[in-house]
Amino acid sequence: MSLQSHLTELAGKAFADLGLPAEFGEVLPSQRPELAQFQCNGAMAAAKQAGKAPRDIASAVAVTLAGEPEIARTDVAGPGFINIDLTDEAIALWANRTAADEHLGYERAGERLRVLVDYGGPNVAKAMHVGHLRATIIGDSLARLFEFAGHNVIRDPHFGDWGFQMGLVITAVVDEGLDPATITLADLQRIYPAASDRAREDDEFADRAREATVRLQQGDEESLSVWSQMKSVSEKSQREDFAALGVDFDLWYGESDVADRLNPLVERLEAGGVAEISDGALIVRVETEEDNRVWPPLILRTSVGSFLYSTTDVATVEMRVEELGVDLMLYVVDRRQGDHFTQVFRTARKAGIAGNDVVMEHIGFGTMNGPDGKPFRTREGGVVRLGDVIEMVKTAARARLDEAHIAEDYPEDERALIARQVGVAALKFGDLINNRTSDYVFDLDRFISFEGKTGPYLQYASVRIKSILRKASEQELEPGVIIAPTREAERALMLELFRIPEVVQRSIDLRAPNHVAEYAHSLAGTWNKFFEQCHILSEPDPVRQASWLRLAAWTETTLETLLHLLGIEVPDRM
Repeated sequence: MSLQSHLTELAGKAFADLGLPAEFGEVLPSQRPELAQFQCNGAMAAAKQAGKAPRDIASAVAVTLAGEPEIARTDVAGPGFINIDLTDEAIALWANRTAADEHLGYERAGERLRVLVDYGGPNVAKAMHVGHLRATIIGDSLARLFEFAGHNVIRDPHFGDWGFQMGLVITAVVDEGLDPATITLADLQRIYPAASDRAREDDEFADRAREATVRLQQGDEESLSVWSQMKSVSEKSQREDFAALGVDFDLWYGESDVADRLNPLVERLEAGGVAEISDGALIVRVETEEDNRVWPPLILRTSVGSFLYSTTDVATVEMRVEELGVDLMLYVVDRRQGDHFTQVFRTARKAGIAGNDVVMEHIGFGTMNGPDGKPFRTREGGVVRLGDVIEMVKTAARARLDEAHIAEDYPEDERALIARQVGVAALKFGDLINNRTSDYVFDLDRFISFEGKTGPYLQYASVRIKSILRKASEQELEPGVIIAPTREAERALMLELFRIPEVVQRSIDLRAPNHVAEYAHSLAGTWNKFFEQCHILSEPDPVRQASWLRLAAWTETTLETLLHLLGIEVPDRM
């Protein structure tokens, strides 16, 4: 149990003693820390139910809480806010308890869910581009959060490898007379955009691409030969990009992995009356009586006989339920795909593929924009390759390290590793500090700074704490028991460290890693204030010095845990 949960339990009991629901006893960190450490605002809501003045209820609860030995002070402010301060002895007791806990006071899930996080979603007709960055970073962080909470997490990029884009490339390759075995990533980078543009202008070419898609999905050998080489060279590049970001998956499935389910699925849905023929296409109507807008139907099979990614998405839900036993599916995909996922989820429910015990959520997000406020592109207006962005931040990180004279006497291999870690941290934190539904501007100079609200700033804070602990060990100084704080900076750091369980849970509940990012920055700032006032290595009192060393170790563990949840590595030294 976290300290905040414990205080909520005490306050809830105090409300219950007054004949009121314990839910009114929620305790939160004070919004005015200069007035109190914690606050409870439940008296205002309770007053409506009890028919009493809020201050009368708050005063009664405050009196009860003041009788608890760990409470130093309570008072009532304003219309009925209950302010709560703990004794320094209670703070020290909870500090030792939390610092020693493997999960830092977080109470892991009693019921372990099987959670599948679908993110990345690259199209194998081309290399990954900057548009895949947010899905990858946000999805990876959510997977780490659910794993920290004790759930069984499955990560899957769900490659786009069985739809019309494949038909476009196959048709273009045949038209050019290319040998499928010699197709390279550079070829795909040239062929796919040109074929996509041509299909918009040339109806005959688009029709042939649709026919090629059907032939592929029906097992045509020539089509499969082109597709297999395209998938091989593209996935190799994509795996390298994912690895450069420190991202890995448990599964490496794509649309093609449910290809054998497609015909049986559509036949079953048509036979069961879930799907119907409309203008030659097989569709599922997804509108409900509660809708206040018109919903287009989901198309399972086109009039020319091809399957779409809507078909493979429904079949993938079926596979994830039947083969993987998934309880919760999180689809981390651009918010502009919201209508598509509503259609897929409603079809899965209507067809009985996913029962009410299976939760499916679209985790939408905004775009990463350039300085002009428009989606990030090259100077020529083209799509920016993800690999190029990764190299860009690594190069910028190396330049910033040189400028700041950081790690300049380290071996070259170590400097290169630190530059990669700092560059990726800048990229990830620059994204995750934003609410996922918001757009943001890619500002490399700001992201890569060792000052301000950035990933490198947090890495440097963690490395500095490691350095202190290393120097202490060299002097044969060991962390001891945390004793009651006597300085405000010391007390403030302990109180800040207590917050991690609720921050993690809020991030999970809202599917919003930005709360972890904000808290990590706040914790680093609180540590810096402590470090400025409490000189650990020169402290003459050995008991207090040992206490501060334990506090430093607790801070470092917490900060590194938070950075891990964001997918950020911390160098051993800088």
